[in-house]
Amino acid sequence: MRDIFRHLRHFRRSLWFKPMSGRQSNISKFFTLGPEDARKKRISTPPAVSENETTSQTVKEKKNVTVALKNEKLTNNGEKRRSDVLESLKEEDKDASDTMEVKRSKVNDQSSASSTSSSSNPISEGDTTPSDIPPIAETPLESTKKQEKKKSHATFADMVSTFTKIEKTSKRLEIIDIMGTYFFSILRNHPDDLLTSVYLSINKLGPDYSGIELGIGESIIMKAVAESTGQTLQQIKQAFHKVGDLGLVAQSSRQNQPTMFQPAALTLPFLFDSLKSIAQMSGNQSQNRKIGLIKRLLSSCQGAEPKYLIRALEGKLRLQLAEKTILVSLANACAQYHADKKHVQLSQSDRIHAEQTLRDVYSQVPSYDIIVPQLIEHGVENLRETCKLTPGVPTKPMLAKPTKQFSEVLDTFDQATFTCEYKYDGERAQVHYTEDGKFYVFSRNSEDMSVRYPDIMASVPKWRKPEAKSFILDCEAIAWDKEENRILPFQKLATRKRKDVKLEEIKVRAGLFAFDILYLNGQSLLDAPFSERRKHLYSMFQPVTGEFDFAKRSDQQSVESIQEFLEESVKDSCEGLMVKMLEGPESRYEPSKRSRHWLKIKKDYLSGVGDSLDLIVVGAYHGRGKRTSVYGAFLLGCHDPDSETIQTVCKLGTGFSEEQLEQFHKQLSQIVIPKKKDFYSHSEAPPHQPDVWFEPKYLWEVLTADLSLSPVYKAAIGYIQEDKGISLRFPRFVRVREDKNWEDATTSEQVSEFYRSQMVHNQTSARASSPNVEEY
Repeated sequence: MRDIFRHLRHFRRSLWFKPMSGRQSNISKFFTLGPEDARKKRISTPPAVSENETTSQTVKEKKNVTVALKNEKLTNNGEKRRSDVLESLKEEDKDASDTMEVKRSKVNDQSSASSTSSSSNPISEGDTTPSDIPPIAETPLESTKKQEKKKSHATFADMVSTFTKIEKTSKRLEIIDIMGTYFFSILRNHPDDLLTSVYLSINKLGPDYSGIELGIGESIIMKAVAESTGQTLQQIKQAFHKVGDLGLVAQSSRQNQPTMFQPAALTLPFLFDSLKSIAQMSGNQSQNRKIGLIKRLLSSCQGAEPKYLIRALEGKLRLQLAEKTILVSLANACAQYHADKKHVQLSQSDRIHAEQTLRDVYSQVPSYDIIVPQLIEHGVENLRETCKLTPGVPTKPMLAKPTKQFSEVLDTFDQATFTCEYKYDGERAQVHYTEDGKFYVFSRNSEDMSVRYPDIMASVPKWRKPEAKSFILDCEAIAWDKEENRILPFQKLATRKRKDVKLEEIKVRAGLFAFDILYLNGQSLLDAPFSERRKHLYSMFQPVTGEFDFAKRSDQQSVESIQEFLEESVKDSCEGLMVKMLEGPESRYEPSKRSRHWLKIKKDYLSGVGDSLDLIVVGAYHGRGKRTSVYGAFLLGCHDPDSETIQTVCKLGTGFSEEQLEQFHKQLSQIVIPKKKDFYSHSEAPPHQPDVWFEPKYLWEVLTADLSLSPVYKAAIGYIQEDKGISLRFPRFVRVREDKNWEDATTSEQVSEFYRSQMVHNQTSARASSPNVEEY
């Protein structure tokens, strides 16, 4: 009996799928007309004669015999036996689809009718008509519960639509408006996805101090695109060499790939979690697992989504979406959202206030994880109260403006009180100590460097007084020679390992020179005058030779004293001096700002352009003569965060040792790319092209004697002249900036400021050297 019912199930499925050749048109009608319209179309249209009519007849006859046997058995065993059998069928077919349930109920109704009349009465061939066949339903890829959950989230398609609009304009105000509108729609419809949308817009997976970065190489992405779209790796490489954009290659390959069903929409939370998983994968087979997850994401992409997905994996969306643009857009959207909730009109002054508030708060607490939930709940108005400086979350450091004249110091500070401090040759270090005893060291880029300095961590109990329960210090980490008790050059500090540093294996010891305190025992000191902050610093900590000390200072106010103190700093292996406002509201600590209330003077500035520049290595020229086997010169560029471009500024060929040239050739050969990146701005003339192009990775500090306008180099183009950029004259290599990312390079705006400062200085010098002309 059990065998009979098992065959019955298979025969029913044969009956359901038998007219597929004749119903191909009905399937097409379902996808074009919808299920209800397709059903009406089939009912009104007479059934077509199938080519497999003989086969269909045989299947129906087998079905009739089987049903007859079942009816006969049901009659002999009564109604109770029939209900038991039906219950058995339900348990046996509990995993079948909804359409099979509909078909089974129809057959059971027919068997019930036949059992009341005659057990031997077979079902006639005409009893099954096209109208009896239920409408074709698209098989759900996921449960209804999961689908409803996905509908409650924002989709990647909406974000891509926004990115597409931004790609068509270069006007910053339009971009702010587009992004503000997008964030506003997220706040109204999917507020829980606002944090995810912000991170994806700036192409980050978390705060800078979290250390989560994608770092996906082009080779892995190419393999994933090839396997996902059914092409060979060689085809993808050829297309990439031709187009120069893996995102466009992925989009084209995906569009040319036939698909049977439309994939489910890719939601922002799923995409963000997937990217995080890719970033955190490590160990054995991690590369294959990354490729598998990228393929899964690509299979869910439609339209232009593959382009931006691949660009996100590469780490460059190639949109003019600087983080300050995102902050302004987010502030406008949140201000409008809460104004609408309160039914009040939002004025232009309210918008400006919201933008300034969010910028200030983000400078102090650069974590969207902390800020965005408060924005959603309370808005911008209460943001300063709900998001405050906290140990464990690095704040953006205050920066200084360069100066090349002692007289400028007196002109800048006028009658105000100022102080001078040594500018140490080390690495900026922001030291955090929490109330529960946790210790952190953050770089100027908010990178967590705690594991790099176990010797500093071990020394904390020696120089921290018990009264200091929690604090944030602004310091300079330096290399220290314990035998001679002197500061070593920064190059020695750079030789320390960056990961897995063990205290007993350290050869170059590090120490701290503290020059400011930003937070003490639960209280922010940012708004306090520098003189007050300095008192707290001196009272809560004590010097320990070679491990911790205060920056050496001088409060003399004359030009002669400043010059003497500068000479003294150079003899003590320092870079120069920092001149700071000491009293008054202007002496407050301003995170992330390059303020004129902090000036820096270096020995090199007095005869140079006024500051060194941190430039990105983007290309190289093959060497000749003694440099035949290495690169002979390098193409460098500055960063324009507004347009997200790297603008070339000079060709550098001096200041290198032979060992450095060999080392750079080995390093840079690993990041050679086949053609110039789209976001590199350089002359298109063939004579000006380098022999090789590089991925943006390394940052070099460079000194120059002069700045000039140039039609070849594109740095700060439009700042001084519309059709000319600024170039460096007689640049000289100083060192590799291992403490910075390439995105922290000197900006185009800074280059233009150097040029203007040089022009003012030259005009002043010319007037001073010119003989007085008698006026008539």
